[in-house]
Amino acid sequence: MCAGFERPSWDEYFMLQAELAKLRSNCMTRQVGAVIVRNNRQIATGYNGTPPGVKNCFEGGCKRCQLRMEGKIESGASLDRCLCNHAEANAIMHCAIMGIEAGTKDAVLYTTFVPCLECSKMAITIGIKKIICLDTYPETDYGLMKEAGIEIIQLERKRIQRWASVLFDEPKR
Repeated sequence: MCAGFERPSWDEYFMLQAELAKLRSNCMTRQVGAVIVRNNRQIATGYNGTPPGVKNCFEGGCKRCQLRMEGKIESGASLDRCLCNHAEANAIMHCAIMGIEAGTKDAVLYTTFVPCLECSKMAITIGIKKIICLDTYPETDYGLMKEAGIEIIQLERKRIQRWASVLFDEPKR
């Protein structure tokens, strides 16, 4: 064993993948990334933004997000008018598009925010049993998740930031 050798835990590793996925988000108001994992293997990723073929949110594709940026809509309001797919929904749809078995039973969802009600229902439907997140979200129904037997774990952001900083440290020789 090499003294001082460290590597991220599985949870830290996959949360770093979710953080990386959120960099592709085209939403102006909140960038979110998600990764679905089964048996310590990444099977799908997603980030939030407008559907393919629709003008990007940051280019004016989502009027609701534009109004929110202008301060005319509060966070969490008028969500039914938002054109952006959530990161978790995109990861779940990725499974369908790629033909990954519909039941990702006992899979883990890593997401930068706890899922909203709609994404929670999708996660329950496909068999997600654990959600690892970094931050809370105002539209989460924790009671529903508990009833469905989903364990929610919130990681400390500092743990992920530490590993992200390691990526750009000079290599030690």
